[in-house]
Amino acid sequence: MLNGKKIVVILPAYNAESTLEKTYNDIPFNIVDDIILTDDYSSDRTVLIAKKLGIQHIIEHKENLGYGANQKSCYSKAISLGADIIIMLHPDYQYNPKLIPAMSSLVANEVFHVVLGSRILGNNALKGGMPVYKYISNRILTLIQNILMGQKLSEYHTGYRCFNTEVFKKINYKTNSNDFIFDNQLLAQICYKDYGIGEISCPAKYEKDSSSINFSRSLTYGFGVVGVSLKYFLHKLGFKFKLFKDHEV
Repeated sequence: MLNGKKIVVILPAYNAESTLEKTYNDIPFNIVDDIILTDDYSSDRTVLIAKKLGIQHIIEHKENLGYGANQKSCYSKAISLGADIIIMLHPDYQYNPKLIPAMSSLVANEVFHVVLGSRILGNNALKGGMPVYKYISNRILTLIQNILMGQKLSEYHTGYRCFNTEVFKKINYKTNSNDFIFDNQLLAQICYKDYGIGEISCPAKYEKDSSSINFSRSLTYGFGVVGVSLKYFLHKLGFKFKLFKDHEV
């Protein structure tokens, strides 16, 4: 716990056998109360390694449902465990688990509702191995999103995120996409609810084991991102989209 808040780390996993143990070993268990791993029908030994590590909460999808669906399972389980703070950490070791205390502290002390680990802040993205085309597309998409959504974030596409659990009780995250666009839909919903979002610099590592999507899926993702931001902009003008509908208890 931190400041009396229960902290749960979620690991949305898919074929993470080569990096899971390294990621797990760097998690600061002096403040983290629970770990949840959701495996999206991996074809490797991800689940076996998770059990070997002693991860208590393991959810196994019986078919590949998608990155967004993986997160939905994780968040729902974390909420059921009574988490006050939820941290999404990819088990491919692209993001440094040692930043968990810093991110959690900002949420636990009510400085922000959400904290993002930004690969762009600190100018370390390319140094960390981010492909040039991904860096350029990241910057262009973020610029478009900031304009359409009236924000000033350094990036919307990081997979390292820390949340006050109350956020999930106010938005319809379960109706979001099961694919990669889930991340952007979630951030748009959080921005629409006017929750405070902070960022910290997070040096990212791109290695052969880092998860990634191919170029064609990146294009689909990019168009989807612009679509989400346009919906946000139009919704603010009075056009209604179910993406921003209040959570139904």
